[in-house]
Amino acid sequence: MSPTTINDIVREVLTSRVYDVARKTPLERAGKLSKSLNTNIYLKREDMQPVHSFKLRGAYNKMCRLTEAEKKRGVIAASAGNHAQGVALAAKKLELSALIVMPRTTPAIKVEAVKSYGAEVMLEGDNYTEAAEACAALAKKTKRTFIHPFDDPLVIAGQGTIGQEIIEQLPDVTHIFVPVGGGGLIAGIAHYVKAVRPDVQVIGVEPVDSAAMTKSLAKGERVNLKHVGIFADGVAVKQVGENTFAAAQRLVDDCVTVSTDQICSAINDAFDATRTILEPSGALALAGLKNYNLPATAHAVAICSGANVSFERLQQIAERTLIGSGREALIAVTLPERPGAFLEFCDRIVGKRSITEFSYRFRERAVAHVLAGISVKDAGDKATLLGLMTNTASNILTYRMTTLPRNMSDT
Repeated sequence: MSPTTINDIVREVLTSRVYDVARKTPLERAGKLSKSLNTNIYLKREDMQPVHSFKLRGAYNKMCRLTEAEKKRGVIAASAGNHAQGVALAAKKLELSALIVMPRTTPAIKVEAVKSYGAEVMLEGDNYTEAAEACAALAKKTKRTFIHPFDDPLVIAGQGTIGQEIIEQLPDVTHIFVPVGGGGLIAGIAHYVKAVRPDVQVIGVEPVDSAAMTKSLAKGERVNLKHVGIFADGVAVKQVGENTFAAAQRLVDDCVTVSTDQICSAINDAFDATRTILEPSGALALAGLKNYNLPATAHAVAICSGANVSFERLQQIAERTLIGSGREALIAVTLPERPGAFLEFCDRIVGKRSITEFSYRFRERAVAHVLAGISVKDAGDKATLLGLMTNTASNILTYRMTTLPRNMSDT
């Protein structure tokens, strides 16, 4: 029988069989980040799981408890990627047939990973909600057992083993920051942590354009978002679960939102600390931690929940990180269409700064339109650069400048 109360879920955490297939992941102190934020920061490395995500824990905890009849019929799941991999690997371990329905927007790296574990994949819909609707219809048709990605008590309990590990690894912990999509991870962690250490603050983090839990907690009931952003595709959920929302109302201390720029900055910080590139949803917790008002005495943990990022997205993340951190100015310039104009622009304006990107488009004979990315030291250096462009006058070189908006790549 599935656990239904706090004590039931804590008991299930303590007796969970997730370590048949999952690892107890390390908790690493982020020294450079701790120094810059003047507090104690730790990273819980769930990116080091066999599927590079925490999702394996909950999926296996649910699937190993199926009856023999349920196992014989096989399982089905809907997922944006990481839960799919968890279900697929758990099915392989338990020798079950698995059918996974994934949104068409799922990165190819996640689709191929699911297939590599022997699961069948169907691509349906543009987000998790649409994929889940297709999955529900297939579950009725095929009689397979549906493995929910977040709103199942046994899945929640499986994710709760992360909370157990954190308490064991860092007895002095004061804050735990948790990425939130449907809410299974934060519900599991909060159930365990609040049962054994009610003084520890459990804080959820969501993208500002996928803030279903934040808005639900503010309203006092589950809301259904009309649209969700897909930059952090692993948490692109329109509505949180019934069980997870109830747990969050009782047990979660705070829920905050972060921007795409802040997520990219956190990916960069995690790379500096671990040399691992987290996926956007995997860096959510660290982004929230960085922008939270923590005391110097805090011992704060950020859950690095996944690292299934496609190679094609690395350039977008890197460029966004540079722009968002103020270390790159992305500028549109109109120059006279003649030899030497861009060279003079470099000599007079760019100076010793590096040009990180250059794009030229011919539109008319009199002028050239140039997009230039220019490396700057900080916001002050960027202001100096823009001041030079505004104030420099020459009867040889004339141009007009536009700085491109920071949210130009929010898709």
